[in-house]
Amino acid sequence: MLLNDSLFVQVLWAHLLCGWAFGSELTFELPDNAKQCFYEDITLGTKCTLEFQVVTGGHYDVDCRLEDADGTVLYKEMKKQYDSFTFTAAKNGTYKFCFSNEFSTFTHKTVYFDFQVGEDPPLFPNENRVTALTQMESACVSIHEALKSVIDYQTHFRLREGQGRSRAEDLNTRVAFWSIGEAFILLVVSISQVVLLRSFFSDRKTTTTRVGS
Repeated sequence: MLLNDSLFVQVLWAHLLCGWAFGSELTFELPDNAKQCFYEDITLGTKCTLEFQVVTGGHYDVDCRLEDADGTVLYKEMKKQYDSFTFTAAKNGTYKFCFSNEFSTFTHKTVYFDFQVGEDPPLFPNENRVTALTQMESACVSIHEALKSVIDYQTHFRLREGQGRSRAEDLNTRVAFWSIGEAFILLVVSISQVVLLRSFFSDRKTTTTRVGS
């Protein structure tokens, strides 16, 4: 039983290390008129996936550009709210992907991206795949896949919650300003009506002019 528990802990630790070593996940602030670039060293034949989403700010859009080690543009999209792009590295070197908010003059954005490089290594690299997996190995594989799904769902719902909260706060601010504006207009109209009504009942002085003969 102790051996099985130790194997289970090793599998969980390997899962965490794989997620850390083979992927870059970040949420960052992108000011107006700004551009932010990131770099990743990738070897030939490695499969990569870039996924991004604008969480808050403006119309929730951003420019995205991906270049290989020689500066060749692999992916370019303008004013996208979210997207996903998968490619296989055709050469060794440092790949660059940039997010630009240069088209916005006063609105800053919050951008999330997930850049996955390569495939997850097998849980049991020393095992002979010709033979059937043991019950513990099958359970570990199932738990590994379930944890990956949980992480994906958590990320998805976290982004939706952040975007929904941003929209709600923006709507609340607009409603507050609209209410203040309505109250001010109502006050001005009320004062104007009172002044107008008083002008109807005020005494007017008449001037009499005598014309001498």
